[in-house]
Amino acid sequence: MLLGGTNTVVITLEWSMSHLLNNLNTMQKSKSELDFHIGHGRLLDETDLPRLRYLQNIISETLRLNPAVPLLVPHVSSDRCNLLGYNIPKGTMLLVNAWAIHRDPKVWDEATCFKPERFENGRAEGYKMMPFGLGRRACPGMDLGQRVVGLALGSLIQCFEWKRVSSKKIDMAEGKGLNLPKAKPLEAFCKARNTAKELLS
Repeated sequence: MLLGGTNTVVITLEWSMSHLLNNLNTMQKSKSELDFHIGHGRLLDETDLPRLRYLQNIISETLRLNPAVPLLVPHVSSDRCNLLGYNIPKGTMLLVNAWAIHRDPKVWDEATCFKPERFENGRAEGYKMMPFGLGRRACPGMDLGQRVVGLALGSLIQCFEWKRVSSKKIDMAEGKGLNLPKAKPLEAFCKARNTAKELLS
């Protein structure tokens, strides 16, 4: 579980920061949310995460566009069944392409655009989002992964000012591999915010 969770968390953080650097208004909105709920006198804590709805929306939208595991863990049908007119024999291996479902224009408005606002007020129905799978066979590390990503991403936004290394937008091309890495690793400039300087002095 630790091996599986480490790489996926790092990849999700890299994609999240890439999206934020290409959408600076989103970064500013998240920073404002953190400043409002956390203030400047302490660091983000795990107990703060449920109140940081916009931060959670950013993570959900990142997982929608760039699921760390684009093909979910294979399943095998234990019995013969009929699904939407298709006869599925017993022992059939099922591969779910979460990446394709999350970008399906029949399911999502502006499917390829990064819009964390689409998750406001719980608007995205659960069955549309499946970066961790669904039901009893969903990823057992889902809660841990979301907390770790929330704490890490929130801390990066709370403690640092970020900007791109050039005026060009971050390259969002996908690489090859089971965990869908970026084709070109993220490079960015960061500078400690006053919050971080005060807390560390």
